[in-house]
Amino acid sequence: MNHDQMTARIASGQGFIAALDQSGGSTPKALRGYGVDDGEWSGDDQMFAAIHAMRSRVITSPCFGSGKVIGAILFERTMDSEVDGQPTADALKARGIVPFIKVDQGLEDESDGVQLMQPMDKLPALLEKAVANGMFGTKMRSVIKSANPDGIAAVVAQQFEIGSQIADAGLMPMLEPEYDITSGDRAEGEDILLAALQKGLDSVPEGRQVMLKLSIPARPGHYTSLTAHPKVLRVVALSGGFSTDDACAQLAKNPGMIASFSRGLLQDLRKGQSDTEFDQVLGKAIEQIAAASCSG
Repeated sequence: MNHDQMTARIASGQGFIAALDQSGGSTPKALRGYGVDDGEWSGDDQMFAAIHAMRSRVITSPCFGSGKVIGAILFERTMDSEVDGQPTADALKARGIVPFIKVDQGLEDESDGVQLMQPMDKLPALLEKAVANGMFGTKMRSVIKSANPDGIAAVVAQQFEIGSQIADAGLMPMLEPEYDITSGDRAEGEDILLAALQKGLDSVPEGRQVMLKLSIPARPGHYTSLTAHPKVLRVVALSGGFSTDDACAQLAKNPGMIASFSRGLLQDLRKGQSDTEFDQVLGKAIEQIAAASCSG
């Protein structure tokens, strides 16, 4: 797929984006969920080899190339590795799946009810490498924990500022100001977030677009105006800790949003499953998530 074909696939594809971008801090938990105990690996190299084996198994599973997964978000080490003897991005594109790369370097401590992204000193080099590897876009995550207007404004401003740098490099920025789904004032805060996002979109130059990755809103349809915005290529939803069933049920109430799930996609996969069992379990999740993504 060339850039225009990937743009069209993301803009109008019937399906969802898989989040396969667990990084250093979240990898041990992801491995435990997969059935790999901490004692089965030692050090970062073995840990990342174990998680790459899981991701490779997902990507090469027959159901993953069924056409219902339209994109996949990768961790840098996954991009640098191979799947089926091919660079990971090429292996994905051969299956009709558009590759994205996680570019943030973690979160700052909470301030004003939010966690901004840490300084991204490695970003220029990573963007150059991502372009060379044929990636289509990027993803970067901040977290909002309360309805603090100053904090939310700071998160959105940072996302759009770095998003502009990413677009300058020729990649599609996926902005992810995640709203903590356990927050008691989420509905109020999502009103503030929506207004801040609309203001941020006003600053995007004509002819450019961004993607938005947002928590499934407390009020169904809250982000409908964003799904129709000419400067937004696609609005995708994170599962945010919801189980697959709950995440799909909530997403189905929000026409125009499609899934970009990690836990909701991978939660029932286990290392000890046979290849047939693995494909059946993954296929069931893919079918369920794709149906919820196409409900609107």
